[in-house]
Amino acid sequence: MIWTPGVARAARRIATAAAFGGGGLTAVGAVAYGLLVAEGLLARRLVGRPVAEQGPPADGIYGDRPGEPIGLVMLGDSTSVGIGLNDPAETPAVILANGLAAVAERPVRLTVAGMSGAESAHLEGQVDQAIATRPDIAVIFIGANDVTTQTRPAQAVAHLSKAVRRLVDAGAEVVVGTCPDLGTVRPIAQPLRWITRRWCRELAAAQTVAVVEAGGRTVAFADLLGPEFATNPGEMFGPDRYHPSARGYQQAAYAVLPSVCTALGLWPEPEPERGARSKSIYLAAALAAEESGTEVTGTDVAGRTAAPQRRRVRFLRRRATALPDDA
Repeated sequence: MIWTPGVARAARRIATAAAFGGGGLTAVGAVAYGLLVAEGLLARRLVGRPVAEQGPPADGIYGDRPGEPIGLVMLGDSTSVGIGLNDPAETPAVILANGLAAVAERPVRLTVAGMSGAESAHLEGQVDQAIATRPDIAVIFIGANDVTTQTRPAQAVAHLSKAVRRLVDAGAEVVVGTCPDLGTVRPIAQPLRWITRRWCRELAAAQTVAVVEAGGRTVAFADLLGPEFATNPGEMFGPDRYHPSARGYQQAAYAVLPSVCTALGLWPEPEPERGARSKSIYLAAALAAEESGTEVTGTDVAGRTAAPQRRRVRFLRRRATALPDDA
């Protein structure tokens, strides 16, 4: 378990650097950064190549329902497009589209703008494509490739923040699945696994700060790819031992679906747990980075001039939700 106060401080440092144009390393440090570069090259050779460079085509209208379609756009990396899958119905985007259509009782117009291998720097072009469709909601899965390519976290967070702000300004709700814990990938050995895990947690926490500040909400993937993937790697990972299997992608989609429905007002915001209060943005980000499925969204963040450390956010532990029976 990563020490949460340390993750909170790292998130503050990364987010602050991003806001002011900095690009410093994470708390992992320069020496560990060099080790990550060297051993990362070895890990990338050990990881098999995916069976395809892109996921199956998934754009279209989903849900045999009357009414004006809800515009859903999927952005991000290989997880967003379902790399390694052959059936579009098994991709996270289509699972979300079908689930959203069932809950809203309206059709959903899905556009997949994500790209295999995408880093946060590639979101700009994806956002251009997304805005052209006038989406009601945008879902972004990003961060893993920023870690594997050793992108400086502040740079990655700055690109993500800009993407979210552009989508929000275009009238879309935004839900971001933050960087997962890549320490579960089998070909990655120690000490690279520990370094990667810490890097992923710090990046996820900083992503949370940036997304909430930009007007979106986040869902922590954290170790979503953790215990079950470690216990059943043959079932949860795909043939390349790096990307998820159909079941793994399904689990990611189920974690995000409740937040998508809530963001569109289809489900009410859940009541906070008894005795729970809003949390500071950095503390919430650090806690979310440790717990899969946790949602963080703003309360009095947007439009306020209060210092970041005084801003309060809503911290919610959600349970992954399966699709409605008629989806």
